Amino acid sequence: MLRRSSGILMAVSSLPSPHGIGDMGPEAGRFIDWLAEARQSLWQMLPLYPTDPAHGSSPYSSVSSFAGNPLLISPDLLVEEGLLARGEVAGPGPDHDPARVDYPAVGTYKRGLLERAFRRFRERGAPGEYERFCGEQAVWLEDFALFMALKQRFQGRGWSEWPAELRDRREGALARARAELRDEVDRQRFVQFVFAEQWARLRKRCGERGVQVIGDLPIYVNHDSAEVWSHPEIFQLDAERRPRVVSGVPPDYFSATGQRWGNPLYDWRVLADRGFDWWIERLQRAFELFDIIRIDHFRGLVAYWEVPAHEPTAVNGRWVEVPVARFFDTLLTRFVGLPILAEDLGLITADVRETIERYEVPGMKVLLFAFSEDSPMHPYLPHTYPRRCVAYTGTHDNNTVRGWFETEAREEDRRRLAAYLGRDITPANVHWEMIRAGLASVADFFIAPLQDVLGLGPEARMNRPAQGTGNWEWRLLPGALPAALAADLGSLTRIYGRG
Repeated sequence: MLRRSSGILMAVSSLPSPHGIGDMGPEAGRFIDWLAEARQSLWQMLPLYPTDPAHGSSPYSSVSSFAGNPLLISPDLLVEEGLLARGEVAGPGPDHDPARVDYPAVGTYKRGLLERAFRRFRERGAPGEYERFCGEQAVWLEDFALFMALKQRFQGRGWSEWPAELRDRREGALARARAELRDEVDRQRFVQFVFAEQWARLRKRCGERGVQVIGDLPIYVNHDSAEVWSHPEIFQLDAERRPRVVSGVPPDYFSATGQRWGNPLYDWRVLADRGFDWWIERLQRAFELFDIIRIDHFRGLVAYWEVPAHEPTAVNGRWVEVPVARFFDTLLTRFVGLPILAEDLGLITADVRETIERYEVPGMKVLLFAFSEDSPMHPYLPHTYPRRCVAYTGTHDNNTVRGWFETEAREEDRRRLAAYLGRDITPANVHWEMIRAGLASVADFFIAPLQDVLGLGPEARMNRPAQGTGNWEWRLLPGALPAALAADLGSLTRIYGRG
C-alpha cells in the first residue's frame, strides 16, 4: 500500500464553487489537475457522509455511514446530464461569502435543485444504470431511503421516539410506510445514485492523473442514524432503543472530566458471533469509494471507554476490550492488504501499539505536536519517525501552521522549532519550513492541509473541537491555486523523492 509519496488534505466542501459549497463538479477536476502538476499523488478528504446543521454540519456526525452527502452534488454536472437547465443554476444561489459555507442556506438551495432534477429524471424513465445501482447497494440503500423519508414525516423526533411499530421495524408498518412515502423514498434513491455517478467521474479523473484518494471513516455512528435504526441488535441499546452506554474518552491532562461523545457503542459479542458482517459491509462500501481509508479513533477497535448513558461526563467510565485479533484476522480474509491508516493520536496504550505493529497499520505523526516540550526523542520529531507512518504538518482539528506559530506557540516552542530546523523562522516562512521537514522525513506518506501550503492563518482553520458552531466552513477562493505554487511544491516534492 505504501510507497514514498505526498499529498494534500482538503475537504470536497472547501473547493471553490458558485453554489455555496465545494462539490464534485468542474473545480474538483481542476484541483486534481493541480495536484498532479504539484507532483502530489494523494488526496486525503474528510468524510463524505450527509451533514446536518443540528450536529454542527460535522461530517463526523451523520445520519448514515454509507450514504453520500447531497450537498456535494454538482449542479453543473446535472446541467450536463440535462436534468437541470443552465438558467436554473445561474442565479446568485447561497454564495454570499465565497470564503465560508452557509450550510442551512446551501441545504435549502441544493434540495430545490435536486427536486427539479428528480422530476425530470422520473419523466425520462430510470436508466439501467440506476436499477443496477439500487440492486448493488440495496444492503444499505433501502433502509437509508426509508429512514430519511420517515425523518421528514416525524420532523424533530429521533427514531427511538417514533411510533413503536416503526421504531421496532415491524414488517407490516414498514411496508405501509414504503407505500405511503414512495415518492420521497424514490427521491432519496435518486439522490444517492446521482452522488455515486458524480463520484465515479471524480475517481476516474484521479486515476488518470495518478492521484490516490484517502477517505476518512469515523469509528462510531450517530444514534439517530439509519444504521442504528436498521441494526439495533449490534448496538448496546435498552428496550426503548436508547443507548445504555455511550462513547467517550477518559479524563486526561487536557480535561478533568474527559470527553463524553455520546455515540451508541457496538455490541462486539454480537458482531463477533455474526462474523463482523456489518463492519465488512461498511468497509466494503468505503473501499468502493476510496483507495485507502483512515480510521478515526483507531484505539476504539482495540479497547473503548464505556460511559453509562445517564452520566453527564466521561469520568465514571471503564475500558472494555474488543476481540481485536479475531476482528482483524476476519477482515484480512475479505480485503487484500487491508489498506487502512490508523488515527492513533493522543494517549495510546501498549495494546494499541501491539495491534498496529502486528497488522502493519501505518499510524500518524503530527509536526505541530513536536515542539511543545524539550525532548530530543519526541515521537513527533521527524528524526524519530518509522518508515511505516503518515506524517502531517497538522490535521483538520488543529490550527494551521501559521495560526499555531502566531497565536498558540510559546516563545520556547518557537525557539525549539528554529533550533531543530537550523534557521530563523517567521510567520511568512514557517509553513514552508514545516512542509520541507515533513517531505524530508523517512515517513512513507507525507500530507499537508491545503491551508498550510497556502500559508494561511487561523481564519482558515477547519475545526475547533471544543467549539460547537462555526466549524467545517472554510473554502478556497477561486484562483487561489496558481501554477507557480504547484511548481514550488512540486520542486520540493521531487527533491525529497516523493514524486
